[in-house]
Formats: sequence, C-alpha cells, structure tokens
Amino acid sequence: MIIVTGAILARPETIEEIARLSLEHVRRSRAEPGCLEHGAQLDAENPLRVTFFERWADAAALKTHFAMPASREFAKMTGRLAASPPSISIYWAEETSAAALAN
Repeated sequence: MIIVTGAILARPETIEEIARLSLEHVRRSRAEPGCLEHGAQLDAENPLRVTFFERWADAAALKTHFAMPASREFAKMTGRLAASPPSISIYWAEETSAAALAN
C-alpha cells in the first residue's frame, strides 16, 4: 500500500477556492481504481492550511492518479493559489494491528 500526505497553505483570500478545489479533487480521486482512501481537512490550528491523507493500493494506481489531467490541473491551480509551495510525502506501508505490536 502507498500512503500520501500533503498540505497546502492558502492565502486568506484563496482559502475558499482551495477548499472547493480540494473537495472536488477528493471526490474525483475516490472513484479512481486503486484509491483506498482520499481526504482533505482544514487544519484546526491553522484555518489556512488544508491537509491531505491518501491510501492507494499500489504504485501503479498512484502513478495513474498523478497522470490524470484533472490531477495535474488541481496541482497547477492550487499551486498558484497557495501562499507557499504545497508539500507532498509518499510512503510505502504495510498494514498491521495494535495487537501485533503489543506482542
């Protein structure tokens, strides 16, 4: 599984548009093959920061997602609206249980 985290810091005059674009992007992404989870949240400490958490079945699904014209357009548009360059981190992950870690 692949986990993606990211954040966009908006300017006060762009937060509503970034939030709208993020919601559209999340809804579109959830329908893509291999998307296990995709969400965007407004940060409770900084209302100008939108954070993302995504889980993808495999690297091929994530590569397809990044190659989608709508995903590229989302990144381009939000990048222009952001106060600073958006951040993204990608992780390979394996699911486990709390019980497995307790032993």
